[in-house]
Amino acid sequence: MTTERTLPAEAVRAAIEAGQERLRVLLPALTDDGVREPSELPGWSRAHVLSHIEGVALALARQARFALRGELIEPYDGGHPARAAAIEAGAVREAAALGHAVRAALAEASAAWAAVGPADWTRPVRHRNGDLRSVLLCWWRELEIHTADARIGHGPRDWPRELCHHLLDHLAPRAPKDLHLVLTATDDARSRRYGGAGAPAVTVSGPLTDLAAWLAGRNPTHPLDFRASGRAVPPPELLDWP
Repeated sequence: MTTERTLPAEAVRAAIEAGQERLRVLLPALTDDGVREPSELPGWSRAHVLSHIEGVALALARQARFALRGELIEPYDGGHPARAAAIEAGAVREAAALGHAVRAALAEASAAWAAVGPADWTRPVRHRNGDLRSVLLCWWRELEIHTADARIGHGPRDWPRELCHHLLDHLAPRAPKDLHLVLTATDDARSRRYGGAGAPAVTVSGPLTDLAAWLAGRNPTHPLDFRASGRAVPPPELLDWP
């Protein structure tokens, strides 16, 4: 049983609202010089990451708006090339304009998701041929992970525990196929096992937020302990995002 299936949609929506409000509070501190500084993503400034948050907020809110009408639409007009061009164009804005645009996108996201009723979560969407619940979870991941990527005061160490459990479930396909990977949180009762029981075992131990950060391809706050047959080993190479 996974967090992705068991966490109520209303709880996810409340967590998203908290994350959006946190981002709104952090935005006024941005300066024109500050948004040009590097983010956690190679080749992207903070402005690139914030421009991406703006774009994905609007794209996924659009999935909700159209699904409630019984219509399917692509997340981005023009697909990924248009998405990439919009990020680059948005990243040249000054801090005040960028902050205003992100706040407007968050307001649209809040309004779009507030319109979704209890019976609507299974409505189909074009995004990955999923449903509204899967898109809501995607927005949660995008919001929290990229807020951390922007390096504006909220990092993986601050991720909610429910999000961490969801990431450990959702990102299970990243585990190497030739290993039995065991993730053991030193501050949580639950552990995760990936891969066949007969494969060579690698155990990864550390705080829950650090395990989630590592599986998400982000830098853990504290070093993780990787062991095979009781001996320290290098971190295994993770597969692509699902």
